[in-house]
Amino acid sequence: MQLAEPERTCVGCRQVKPKRELVRVVATETGAEADLSGRRPGRGAYLCRQDACWREAARRRSLDRALHLKLDSNDWSRLRAGILTELSSQAR
Repeated sequence: MQLAEPERTCVGCRQVKPKRELVRVVATETGAEADLSGRRPGRGAYLCRQDACWREAARRRSLDRALHLKLDSNDWSRLRAGILTELSSQAR
């Protein structure tokens, strides 16, 4: 018997997808950070890796609501840069 794969909802497009296909963002004391391991403690939310989902989440402020934070454009840029850096280091 095979275990069911966990699914999560993207806060950008609202589609339910397998957890491994999404990026988890976690609320920390200093703001929001990428959690590609999916195991860091704290309130988390999930986003697809597509730019359209990130733009939609920023436009609707859905990530802000999910994390109970107020993110500005610098926070979004820092999140994207951190995720791209982590993804490229995992690919090596």
